[in-house]
Amino acid sequence: MKDKVLVVGGGGREHAIVAALLRSDAYVYAVMKNKNPGIARAAKDFKLARETDVDKVVDFAVSKGVELAIIGPESPLEVGLSDALRGKGIGCVGPSRSAARLETSKSYARELLQRHGVPGNLGFRSFDNAEDAKNHLAGIGYEVAVKPVGLTGGKGVKVQGEHLRTIAEVEGYIDEIFEKNIGGAGVVLEEKAEGEEFTMQAFCDGKSVVPMPLVQDHKRAYDGDVGPNTGGMGSYTDSDHLLPFVQKDERDIAEAILGKVISSMAKEGTPYQGVIYGQFMLTKEGPKVIEFNARFGDPEAMNVLTILDSDLTDIAWRISEGTLSKGKIDFLRKATVCKYVVPEGYGTVPRAGLPIQVDERAITDLGAASYYAAVDEVDGRVLTSTSRSVGVVGVADTIDDAERMCESALKYVKGEALFVRHDIGTKQLVDRRVVHMDSIRRGTR
Repeated sequence: MKDKVLVVGGGGREHAIVAALLRSDAYVYAVMKNKNPGIARAAKDFKLARETDVDKVVDFAVSKGVELAIIGPESPLEVGLSDALRGKGIGCVGPSRSAARLETSKSYARELLQRHGVPGNLGFRSFDNAEDAKNHLAGIGYEVAVKPVGLTGGKGVKVQGEHLRTIAEVEGYIDEIFEKNIGGAGVVLEEKAEGEEFTMQAFCDGKSVVPMPLVQDHKRAYDGDVGPNTGGMGSYTDSDHLLPFVQKDERDIAEAILGKVISSMAKEGTPYQGVIYGQFMLTKEGPKVIEFNARFGDPEAMNVLTILDSDLTDIAWRISEGTLSKGKIDFLRKATVCKYVVPEGYGTVPRAGLPIQVDERAITDLGAASYYAAVDEVDGRVLTSTSRSVGVVGVADTIDDAERMCESALKYVKGEALFVRHDIGTKQLVDRRVVHMDSIRRGTR
């Protein structure tokens, strides 16, 4: 008898989750606000609804006899969807509303690290009004990252010296956060970390932490790391599951930090069951925590799930039952490069509602993978929205070869007013990361 698994969400991350579940021979059901054609075609049944409409999602799951659920986006976690599903006896890959504060409240995350002496924390202060935050700026001797406390879809963080050039611009953004209520109830000012960012995602069952291959995401819209911040234009992994600029001992430190976070939450009575995403800055002093997400990253999920060599349904059961340590989880020793096809203007004023065509068979024949994201299928046509459209993943023995495969596959995605950041995974860009990190370690930057 096949397991019935619900996937919540309609983006590229969720399409990658669905594809991995199909490889593990599950019956997939889905709830999504947009009709993602890849998910709709793969699912036994699906419902179009807001992912934060807890009653509708739970009713659909119960009506279909769903036994397991994997929650893709962060917003359903914030409103307690995982608690409601567990209340109906449905196993869940997704932390409780309380545990999801690791992502939904940046002040909670920093204070948790502080309370338990978890390594990798940065200097920070949280504020519930603009005046106190601006006064604090005058008394510190370092540049800051300005972060709304709550969720902003990955686009709310601005860094002094990069996005904010002067103190006046920093103060202006603080005022904007409070005036427009960006991300909710306040602002966190954090010490700016210098180095290279990397992501470690891990499966967690409340006790055990099983890390996935390291990924580097690219937030800036345009080649050369310039342009507006986005939800992520693409990402890459290496065949050794490290990254070219990350050493094994540095990776081990990041894993230990995640382990201490999970054990600290268990001690406080908020066990964490799901996927944890640690965003780290590799500095001269080692990995520092930039932020946590309470779910798979997007696009990072597409990299790691494409090369997952274990049964995702089995992993989901073990997460929900607290038995993650009882089996091994394997990933192929392959490199991946993911590049997102997005509507022109994404990050500023995107052009939406235009048709897009994907030759999925041709992409598969190359050995690559494609995942539909924030598109909508209407009357047999797939239309772009204001967000990312299709993720394309090349898989090979080296990053170079995976990047070339990805570029070849991108030719089979066609439409009007589409854009790709092409430098992701290229030798030139990866080498620049390595040189930059070497200079950081030597203290010459």
